[in-house]
Amino acid sequence: MAALSAWFWNERFWLPYNVTWADLTDPAPGVEYPKAGHLLTAMPLALGIFFVRILFERFVASTCAQSLHIQPGVGRRAQPNAVLEKVYASITKSPDSRHLDGLSKQLDWDMRKVQRWFRQRRNQDKPSTHTKFCESMWRFTFYLCIFIYGLCFLWQSPWTWDTRHCWYGYPYQLLTPGLYHYYMAELSFYSSLMFTQFTDIKRKDFFIMFVHHLATVGLISFSYVNNMARVGSLVMCVHDASDFLLEAAKLANYAKYQRLCDFLFIVFSVAFFITRLLIYPIWVLNSTLFESWAIVGPYPSWWLFNFLLLVLQALHVIWCCLIARIAVKAALRGRVSKDVRSDIESSSDEGPPLSTEGPQGENGTNGHYTVAKARLFNHSSW
Repeated sequence: MAALSAWFWNERFWLPYNVTWADLTDPAPGVEYPKAGHLLTAMPLALGIFFVRILFERFVASTCAQSLHIQPGVGRRAQPNAVLEKVYASITKSPDSRHLDGLSKQLDWDMRKVQRWFRQRRNQDKPSTHTKFCESMWRFTFYLCIFIYGLCFLWQSPWTWDTRHCWYGYPYQLLTPGLYHYYMAELSFYSSLMFTQFTDIKRKDFFIMFVHHLATVGLISFSYVNNMARVGSLVMCVHDASDFLLEAAKLANYAKYQRLCDFLFIVFSVAFFITRLLIYPIWVLNSTLFESWAIVGPYPSWWLFNFLLLVLQALHVIWCCLIARIAVKAALRGRVSKDVRSDIESSSDEGPPLSTEGPQGENGTNGHYTVAKARLFNHSSW
């Protein structure tokens, strides 16, 4: 175990040349540098955030949802039918044409009626708009609060106005209370998301989001341990700038304030493009790649850190292209044709019989911006 620990915490990987872990011991009582042991604080904090979320959703978000006439429960329920229930539970939840034809003859029902029953029955097992509203309101509240905190903190920090201060004196940069609280709040929140994702609404990008949360926790921890926390705080703030706007758009969508939803989605898209394609590369990557090279010089963990930030920039470009594609379709057609992350299927009977189309949008229609789909593109914070 000692050999494994020594290999993992190899100073020649983590720290610049001629710097050792012993050099980063606390210089005086009450004054300290970031340490790996500080990260353990995030675990009980993540548990505390989980309980705060439960109380918030039950007493605050739920009350807001009901005041907007968003009631718990799904819409139309499938009528009780023992034969179809047995097929649904033991054979298939989405019968093909052959099964539908056989069930239609067995029950003396129209095939379209059988198809409608299975669609309604699937929707019964899916979360209600009320549940989704409460989830989004919790995320909106946290993202907005942490963005305001980060903005206020960075406004008073010298490295915000001159990013070279991220590297002056590195790695001997003292940990301030504000920076510590900022990091612990972000790390605790994303740690809690890793676990609550198993109890939250299950969507098609479940695995992608889990990997994203895991990578986020890893990157935040990585930048903290080797004391790149100053530039890390810039990265977190840039990513937090658009997250709350997307959640606000989703809240408006669930409340059926469509014009507000469309407006917020446009604001979110503009903010996403500006922060991810302009501010992030010009402000952050320029500092981590060029300013740090000139002031500190490269070393192994420097290469890895910059590689991960460049991968993140590549993902920003991909996500921006996908969001732009949604916006263009919305402008040309006035709608987006399909939401691949939908939780509730359309109950419209307007389509052709035995349609095999997938879910149509979180509000059950095609006539709205697919706000939930945009969440797939907005892998927040790192």
